[in-house]
Amino acid sequence: MWLPDEVFRPLGSRRVRLDVAGTDDVVLRTVHDEVTAATHRFGGALVGGPDATTGDLALTLTSDAPADGFVVGRHDAVTNVRAGSPAGLLHGLHHVVRLGEAAFADDLDERRVVPVNGIRMLDHWDNVDVHPVMGQVERGYAGGSIFYADGRVRDDLSRVAAYARLLGSVGINAVSVNNVNVHRTEARLLTDGLPDVARLAALFRPHGIRVHLSVSFAAPMTVGGLPTSDPLDADVQAWWAARVADVYDAVPDFGGFVVKADSEGQPGPFAYGRDHADGANLLARALKPFGGTVFWRAFVYDHRQDWRDRSTDRARAAHDHFAPLDGRFDDNVVLQVKYGPMDFQTREPVSPVIAAMPHTRLAVELQVTQEYTGQQKHAVWLGPQWSEILRFRPWGEGGRTVADVAAGTGADDAPRAGLVAVSNVGDDDFWTGHPLAQANLYTFARLAWSPDADPGALLDEWIGLTFPGTDPVVGETLHRVLDDSWRTYEDYTAPLGVGFMVRPGHHYGPDVDGYEYTPWGTYHFADRDGIGVDRTRATGTGFTGQFPAPWRDVYEDVTTCPDELLLFFHHVPWSHVLHSGVSVAQHVYDTHGDGAARTVENAAAWDAIAGQVPADLHARVAERLAEQVRSAHEWRDQLRTYVFRHSGIPDATGRTVY
Repeated sequence: MWLPDEVFRPLGSRRVRLDVAGTDDVVLRTVHDEVTAATHRFGGALVGGPDATTGDLALTLTSDAPADGFVVGRHDAVTNVRAGSPAGLLHGLHHVVRLGEAAFADDLDERRVVPVNGIRMLDHWDNVDVHPVMGQVERGYAGGSIFYADGRVRDDLSRVAAYARLLGSVGINAVSVNNVNVHRTEARLLTDGLPDVARLAALFRPHGIRVHLSVSFAAPMTVGGLPTSDPLDADVQAWWAARVADVYDAVPDFGGFVVKADSEGQPGPFAYGRDHADGANLLARALKPFGGTVFWRAFVYDHRQDWRDRSTDRARAAHDHFAPLDGRFDDNVVLQVKYGPMDFQTREPVSPVIAAMPHTRLAVELQVTQEYTGQQKHAVWLGPQWSEILRFRPWGEGGRTVADVAAGTGADDAPRAGLVAVSNVGDDDFWTGHPLAQANLYTFARLAWSPDADPGALLDEWIGLTFPGTDPVVGETLHRVLDDSWRTYEDYTAPLGVGFMVRPGHHYGPDVDGYEYTPWGTYHFADRDGIGVDRTRATGTGFTGQFPAPWRDVYEDVTTCPDELLLFFHHVPWSHVLHSGVSVAQHVYDTHGDGAARTVENAAAWDAIAGQVPADLHARVAERLAEQVRSAHEWRDQLRTYVFRHSGIPDATGRTVY
């Protein structure tokens, strides 16, 4: 299903000229091999000669074109793609494949196509060993790891090669290949495992992708045998410098490190009285001579808090820790910030950290794997959510967007970084468990290239490329099932931005009070009088004060706070009337019924196209949609009952409440 041969027909049936001026490069060999395979399959030809008119398509490496992007246009019956680097030419080739026949239309005007983000990265949370709690892929819902089996890197890496080809085709340029929670065996990828890291890098390199490793901050002790990991200790600094030199000896184009430190039990600089800038800069300075980057995750909070303590607010934590450090990180440190202040929830505000660090390279982190959005058992396409986040303007109308901050655009001295996401791929036969979850991986990659792209158009693009040549009703059905699926999921799960309400541990299915009395800080404070978290400056935790104007005041006032975030910022009575005109209680009754009903409609729509897509594919999607229907009804019934038992307010429509 990935990169199906049929999508190469328009290109492969033409005469293609590849002009690379004798340059020998592994990425250019990929371009050559893709063109050769396509023309052999569909009857075209790879042609030579100095005159571009000898072909229908000319792919040219030239110094007067963008390095990472390309220029494309049609003139005198020839479609010309010009790029300033091998990676740019590969991107241009796949742009032509996406356009299909439109790439050879005479009205194809010349345009410059350059990625907005310099960093377009996927993080794999894969464990070398099968972890007793987390399994082999932490928060992975598509089987085991594509990289590891039996406690080591796989002998057969053919699936990794196919995956690298896929990522290269959509413009991803960086991959981290192991879990941010670095366990014992993964820690040794930095030393004993380097030959295997080199094997993986060799498969990604031909597609313009640099490999990264997650590392443990405690590695000087756990791997190196030192008595300390203090970032200001000279022996620790020398140990990291030596290890980095070893890595680059094995992988000359190695990208750098991803680090989760002082978070959820992972070791970090706090143990030595140091801060996150001290810790990140330690690694950055070891990587600097080789051009490497440190991705330092800002997901830091107290995961052992007392649920009785209303003053401690997990949402505040990242800003409290990192905003005071703005300007202290070295220029090859990228602070990796989750899009929201909590943890990849279906709905939460944009993290205020994104607006608080103008002198720090900052990447926004999304989650393609659907930890809190159905775990790839539910059809939940996240393109609209991500687009909404990326277009959000932290400083109000006329100000820069989240996408601008990440990309380093819209301000003269803005540092440039990009977008990162947690990958959703595994060794499942359909790669992503739910075949339709492939749309999320595709959409992330395309938004990383062009954050202002219309997500609906990207969805249709994915449908056309994944199901080429099928009856139009197939595309219409897929669009129907996926287009509003994020909001459908929101309707039947945790309401109005309150978040979580999931089963502890595995995070699947409803458990309204499951985390309410735990140390994790994910509370909703529901009682007979109301629900929600008071995060105002006036009477709550003060979290609203971490936002710049105008949002600090919009969120502070219950009359201006958007309905979809009301319970994130305010504790209100069940009878509180929303801007929509209904009470909080009635909103739950209505939306949970509507959301569950739409899952039934989507399952029926999919059933109707049986026989028009491969049988195994249809069966897998039907199985997942049936589970979504079951789960949505469980969510509906539990939430309605919870609200009624707490509030005593009946459903105005008289529907059954258990």
